[in-house]
Amino acid sequence: MLYTNVCLNNFGYELPTNEVTSEELEGRLSTVYERLKLPLGRLELMSGIQARRFWNTGTRPSEGAALAGRKALEASKVSPGEIDCLIFTSVCRDMMEPATASFVHRSLGISPHCHIFDISNACLGFLNGMIVMANMIELGQVRRGLIVAGETAEDLVESTVRHLLTDTSLTRKKIKPLFASLTIGSGAVALVMEDRRLNDTGHYLLGSAYQASTSHNDLCQGGQNAEQGTLMSTDSELLLEKGVETASLCWDQFLRQLNWTKEKIDKFFCHQVGKAHAQLLFNTLSLDATRNFETLSFLGNVGSVSAPITMAIGIEQGVLNSGENAALLGIGSGINSLMLGIKW
Repeated sequence: MLYTNVCLNNFGYELPTNEVTSEELEGRLSTVYERLKLPLGRLELMSGIQARRFWNTGTRPSEGAALAGRKALEASKVSPGEIDCLIFTSVCRDMMEPATASFVHRSLGISPHCHIFDISNACLGFLNGMIVMANMIELGQVRRGLIVAGETAEDLVESTVRHLLTDTSLTRKKIKPLFASLTIGSGAVALVMEDRRLNDTGHYLLGSAYQASTSHNDLCQGGQNAEQGTLMSTDSELLLEKGVETASLCWDQFLRQLNWTKEKIDKFFCHQVGKAHAQLLFNTLSLDATRNFETLSFLGNVGSVSAPITMAIGIEQGVLNSGENAALLGIGSGINSLMLGIKW
């Protein structure tokens, strides 16, 4: 898919104030580590994650999303009344019904003449939202849109820790699928997108490519359980292998679609799972890892927020400059891969 009229205006993001280190999490699991003779430092060593952020207890996904959305509107110099479409894109939602977008809409005071809905697609939701918004802008259905995401990892991490501590039947092999849940963090991000014919920001979404490998949708699954809370089971090694395999197929399409070579891409912003994931992805695609900007070590895996918040922080820090080409590279459980080409 190629675009000619889609502008990116500005991002906004919000980081929770509570920082929890991998060392602290392992301290809470000391009895499990001792029983199973696991080495301390394993979590950070395997993932590359030193810390992640958590919201205060009771914070809803819509609250973080609204904070980020307000910042994006202010940075874009766009009033809430000028937004024609609002899409909420997180894995986490306030409730099953109504759409979490409705709570963000109310909180921000966005125009009542606004199309609002949720999109959920594991860690790719925000990138999916960008494509949906771009399509509506290209068709002239939307002039200005706001995409928001707010992930709340607290319940998943707490449920996982509780399960690890209470189920003494767990062996080293059995706990392996649970460890990926300890890499998850919280955060929120938002982006204002506009019609170039209305406001040419100089920042453009050029095109996208996608690839699905749903025969592997059993490698990372999760949900809520009345007794145990939110739990996930992840075959990290096979998910890594099949995820990068899927991304490799998507990458070939991506370059053809945009008529780019890998040398034309100045900066990469990826969905971040762990250091092994990034290394294998860049080795497989033969990419220059020095062009990859990361927030993994201090944010962890922030689900749908991960890739866009990394780009937002990169722009803020001057990593991506005006006129440069950027690629947002996404891989999500399912397995799906989605890649976006941007001229900043």
